[in-house]
Amino acid sequence: MKSLIGKKWVDSLDGKVIEVYNPATNELIDTVPSLTKEQVDEAVAEAKKSQKAWENVPLHKRGEILMEFARLVKRDRESLAKTLSDETGKPIKEALAEIDNIQIGVPAYVEKAKHDYGNVIYRGTEAGQENTIQYTIQQPLGVMVAIIPFNFPSDIFINKIPPALIMGNSCILKPASVNPLTLTKYVELLKEAGIPDGVIQVVHGSGGVVGTALTSNPDVAIVSLTGSTEAGIDAAQRVVEHCGHSSLELGGNDAFIICADGDLDLAVNETVWGRLYNTGQVCCASKRFLVENSVKDEYIKKMVEKIKTLKVGMPSDMSTDIGCLVSEEAAIEVERQVNETVAAGAKIVIGGKRNGAFYEPTIIDNITKDMDVAKDMEIFGPVISVIGFDTIEEAIEIANQSKFGLSGGIITRDTSKALKVSEAMECGGFVVNGASFFRSFEQPFGGWKYSGIGNEGIMTTLREMSRTKTVILKNIMK
Repeated sequence: MKSLIGKKWVDSLDGKVIEVYNPATNELIDTVPSLTKEQVDEAVAEAKKSQKAWENVPLHKRGEILMEFARLVKRDRESLAKTLSDETGKPIKEALAEIDNIQIGVPAYVEKAKHDYGNVIYRGTEAGQENTIQYTIQQPLGVMVAIIPFNFPSDIFINKIPPALIMGNSCILKPASVNPLTLTKYVELLKEAGIPDGVIQVVHGSGGVVGTALTSNPDVAIVSLTGSTEAGIDAAQRVVEHCGHSSLELGGNDAFIICADGDLDLAVNETVWGRLYNTGQVCCASKRFLVENSVKDEYIKKMVEKIKTLKVGMPSDMSTDIGCLVSEEAAIEVERQVNETVAAGAKIVIGGKRNGAFYEPTIIDNITKDMDVAKDMEIFGPVISVIGFDTIEEAIEIANQSKFGLSGGIITRDTSKALKVSEAMECGGFVVNGASFFRSFEQPFGGWKYSGIGNEGIMTTLREMSRTKTVILKNIMK
């Protein structure tokens, strides 16, 4: 595949390519160009040149083009899901579900934009303004850059590109280098749907070259990045140098509190959903399992029994529950983190073995609150780290000791306790009677502390992708 700059699909000027492998089979799937800084600067110039004309396309027409894109994705559903599964190691049934989410997110953003009417400050609200009316409108920011990670490329695309386009921005998409193929196909479909030249582009390459060039360019008005905290801070520092906007959804080490008065079977099912989905490669997955000591052994026993029923297999098999990680390097890192935690005194209950990019579903017990994994070590894999507690106050203390604050959750039958914990937890989202892995397209989704800046979702992203202008009709009623 090639990169799209302006209206041309191009290779890198220096001939460099990035090889894209199937992590489950280690087979080469395709290559994409590794672009130069000069090519990235050209893409930004093309985006700036095309944006004003796109802004002047009526909103309803922009919406029609995006709805046509959604129809084309539905047409190509099977092939897109296969590509996503092959390049990511995601079980095919999960890939199909992710592709299908286009049909939820895109129409929602289009309809929200159509009904985002602004506000009116009527005359006489303030002394001296008896004859003046004020109202607000939303206008585009300009050139928007979307930097998208590997784990949920389609879902994260939905919360960046469609809302930016419907608000009249031009967009440059930078997919993760390890699995850029599905999103490149999305750009092809956006072009087929009718997006004009230069309004949507896709650039491939390393973060050090392409990412730096994008975030440093003064003609980039906003960078929307989902990724590691380190990458987000680095990008934001460059963007702010030219007074650009940034929207960041970063790392997480979410706490899931399981109380003795809760439904342990529900806790087990939520653990499977909230930790093992996408082989544990989820930003808002529950990663620290705080279990009341009086039921900890029972919870672990039930989890072991449940894990033994899950099928770990090839991602292409519809019966597979858990696939592989996105690369062997990713699995090696999970293995290193588990071994480091065991060396600190923890104990592997089940799992703990790696085979290439595959890592077994793993439970670690005997974790104390002073260990790195109980604080800021984010294990991006199918690892359930169990930490015991005796009082709910202790659980809150352990949960809040992390520098991260993306999401959290609790299992309890005591509604009062659940709501008190929901307010005490230092995080951007909180699930009562569920794991922290919950992200509807409607909700404002974002983290506290080192987990990000800003929110994404139907309720909030359109404002993130635009700027507010107040129009004053001075003495209009005089």
